[in-house]
Amino acid sequence: MQIHVVSSGDSLYTIASTYGTTTDALINANELEAPNNLVVGQALVIPIVGQFYFVQPGDSLYSIAQRFNISYQELARVNSIPVNGPLTVGLRLYIPPGPKPEIIANAYVEPIGGSVSQELENSARKNAPFLSYLAPFSYQVNRDGSLNAPPLNNFKQIADANNAKLMMVITTLEEGAFSAELGHIIVTVQAVQNTLLDNIVNTAKQVGFSDVHFDFEFLPPEDRDAYSSFLAKAKERLSQEGLLMSTALAPKVSATQEGAWYEAHDYGAHGSVADFVVLMTYEWGYSGGPAMAVSPIDQVRRVVNYALTEMPANKILLGQNLYGYDWTLPFVEGGEYAKAVSPQQAIALARENNVAIQYDTTAQAPFFNYWDAEGKQHEVWFEDARSIQAKFDLIKELGLRGISYWKLGLAFPQNWLLLQDNFTISKSS
Repeated sequence: MQIHVVSSGDSLYTIASTYGTTTDALINANELEAPNNLVVGQALVIPIVGQFYFVQPGDSLYSIAQRFNISYQELARVNSIPVNGPLTVGLRLYIPPGPKPEIIANAYVEPIGGSVSQELENSARKNAPFLSYLAPFSYQVNRDGSLNAPPLNNFKQIADANNAKLMMVITTLEEGAFSAELGHIIVTVQAVQNTLLDNIVNTAKQVGFSDVHFDFEFLPPEDRDAYSSFLAKAKERLSQEGLLMSTALAPKVSATQEGAWYEAHDYGAHGSVADFVVLMTYEWGYSGGPAMAVSPIDQVRRVVNYALTEMPANKILLGQNLYGYDWTLPFVEGGEYAKAVSPQQAIALARENNVAIQYDTTAQAPFFNYWDAEGKQHEVWFEDARSIQAKFDLIKELGLRGISYWKLGLAFPQNWLLLQDNFTISKSS
């Protein structure tokens, strides 16, 4: 699989010819809405086996081979060139595909308004072949330990048809927000815990969940140990019932990180009792904050590096957003919220406003600015093939267990193509 960034003067025909494929293949792979009007800076996935590399000044066969984790002798053999011969700048070399590590892939799916839209169900059905887990969001805990279930519609049938498993997400959401007071009750009152665990087990068996996933956010800092103790108790009970247990963790960079989102999450405790954890490595750029990358790779790496000091790599799923945001400038604290956009919608915005897409190499994320019809300036940050490949490279580099997407329903075709090109998705975890 190849990633090509559109340059001025590129056409779909010239790109297809460069890589030995067809325009139809490019249109289908990237779900191009305006194939004759590409955006400068737009990243396209080229659906070929392996990839091509064009020799740059200063390259040697050895340096290219190192870059792609192949021996220089094999690279020379595949391309029918002498091992010690000179390389011409611009020479196209074929890089064969390498081994694909096996990972877990999870995706949350969040019905809005108490029902599952046809669009959301279609998204789950389309992407379930690439998932180990499908995670309906969420079962909300009540103060007596009972549960309010999300609409499930055909999610179980979709998971079964694609040999994926259902993840039962348990949250302390109350009236649309995570409740510190509710969380405190759950992690400190034994009788409520017992009722909750009974209800979780009964529901998991009735519906057919394989993993129980606790997402308790904004707990009071003083409940850190109580939450850890609750998880140990839950793990013992769930294991007796043949169920896995996982947790969602706020993106911390140290054990002493302050803030309402972070302090009650003990990475070491979660890592010791959970079968795996999801690091919520997104929302640096968020709807109520200033314009920036949603999951900048430099910040994501800091979180993962800290997590690896507290737990083994094979317990970590990297959290990944499937969306970006369109901010109206200038940013004003408490002012207008940014609008969530899919990668496909972001590209359409750039095309409609005739602006080029730029790329921040530190954050490893695409962005652009435009002016709307009312004369207001906007800044858009989103995900593309390059940014998601950077996350996949991090997973492979550090040997992480896998990836967890928040959330299905927003179109990002390049992600799914690259996911299956980089990894073998476990269907037995």
